[in-house]
Amino acid sequence: MVSFEAEIEKFDQKGEKTGWSYVFVPNAIAEQIKAGDKKSFRVKGKIDQVEVSGMSLVPMGEGDFILALKSSLRKKLRKEEGAKVLLQLSFDADFKIEMPDDLELCLSDEPEFLNTFLKMPKSHQNYYINWLNSAKTEPTRTKRLVMIVDAMAKKYDFGQMIRASKQ
Repeated sequence: MVSFEAEIEKFDQKGEKTGWSYVFVPNAIAEQIKAGDKKSFRVKGKIDQVEVSGMSLVPMGEGDFILALKSSLRKKLRKEEGAKVLLQLSFDADFKIEMPDDLELCLSDEPEFLNTFLKMPKSHQNYYINWLNSAKTEPTRTKRLVMIVDAMAKKYDFGQMIRASKQ
């Protein structure tokens, strides 16, 4: 478990990360959490006194990473941009997101769609799965299933699917 203090920052204009709140994790600290990894990986531990797990450290180049802080987590912390937080983090080797049965069933109707999904990096698969699982009503979940199947037919990644749905 690595402990360090960081300040909550916020991206102004940074492509898809515009508006994200995050803490910066320097290469030296990331190396202590999971040595030699330059790709996104999951961490668990505490931010101040709030337990966290399955959060992604996202690479930012030069070996540095960021840890995005959702608004729901910032509310629990009662902190926003500019505030200091104490992080106690370790690699979350146990974290796995399972494919929901309804998604697997929909994609397996066309083996090519399931293959397209399974060929994506695990982190990209997780974007789809988390988005699907966050649906609060059955009609919303059904709509999202249809969008995911359509995205696999068009070989879209998650960002492309979301952008296409807004047009």
